[in-house]
Amino acid sequence: MGTSAVAGRTRSMGALFAGVALLNTATVGLSTAATLIVAAGSGPGWSGLPSVANVLGTAAGAFGTGVLLPGHGRRRVLAFGYCVAAAGALAALAGALTTSVVPLLLGMLLVGIGNGGAQLSRYLAADLYPEERRGRALANVVWAGTVGALAGPALMAPAAHVVSGFGWPSLSGPVAVAVLATALAALAAVFLPRQVPVPSAAAGARRPVWSGAVVRPLVAMVAAQLTMVAVMTMTPLQLQDHGHGLDVVAWVLSAHLIGMFALAPLSGRIADRWGPRVTINAGLGVLALSTATALAAPTAHTSGLPVALFLLGYGWNLVFVGGSAQLSRDLAPETRSRVQGTVDAVVWSASALAGLSSGQLFAGGGYALVAVVGGVLALLPLVLLVPRDGR
Repeated sequence: MGTSAVAGRTRSMGALFAGVALLNTATVGLSTAATLIVAAGSGPGWSGLPSVANVLGTAAGAFGTGVLLPGHGRRRVLAFGYCVAAAGALAALAGALTTSVVPLLLGMLLVGIGNGGAQLSRYLAADLYPEERRGRALANVVWAGTVGALAGPALMAPAAHVVSGFGWPSLSGPVAVAVLATALAALAAVFLPRQVPVPSAAAGARRPVWSGAVVRPLVAMVAAQLTMVAVMTMTPLQLQDHGHGLDVVAWVLSAHLIGMFALAPLSGRIADRWGPRVTINAGLGVLALSTATALAAPTAHTSGLPVALFLLGYGWNLVFVGGSAQLSRDLAPETRSRVQGTVDAVVWSASALAGLSSGQLFAGGGYALVAVVGGVLALLPLVLLVPRDGR
């Protein structure tokens, strides 16, 4: 690969990394604030609605991005998605200022559309590298979420303090941060090169669409997303119900989000060294352990819950990176983008069920019931995904 090609790849990786980091920062603060606003205004049974709106938007954004990428290019498609997210953040800010649920949910939906494009950025990064390095390449972009894991929760309390000085509701602070972050993401996408040479695919037959090489990661990623969303969404309410404020919520969510993203390069190396299936199975096991920890220590905000939420995040990361690595290797180039977008759309659509049901589970049986259901969902694919072809 020549000097100009290497420079183009480096520039692409930088822009993809920045977009993911900024969208994660926006989504973390916005989703937490929106959950608490809806819970205060409509009751905990409806507190999952913002998460549902966001994941449905992410599903639509992932599918649309996968369809549009081959014909319109990464710069144009990602920049458009991030502009949609910025408009959504503005709508959500209007909802937070007026405690109106409709613009808040609309904003969550539109930010999700931009997030769908950000999620597919990992595949764009993988396509820049030879097959044996794709796990690490996509994991490096997933690792960008570490910025959001640190910045999103850390900015919530200071942003709430700043906007309170203007006479705004304190929960509008994290939403204002989301407006700024999504606007910066749109700017970052402009710096993507128009064309970047992509290493040719390795020789050998590709699996047909919707073969086991697609179905296995799809089922595992759906289960991981369901478990992660259900437990994560209800944790702020569990903490709030036990008298903790935004500072404690931010600390526990930081542990979770660090687990989701900070160790992604390790997950990528595991996927490249031992294969996607081993990586996926390890992630499902860690998810089951995390729900057991949450069930055993549901009120330990300085020990049990941060550990449980960290494990919840890293179990999801292992499944996410392992499944994505398989999808980046085993599909023909002409169908890869569309199938990847479709898989992400299915995963995020399914997790909308977790966002909505988690509120109902919490209202009916508390945090313990949410943890038990999450653990069952995490273990189920280990039974369903018994390999039949040796992969």
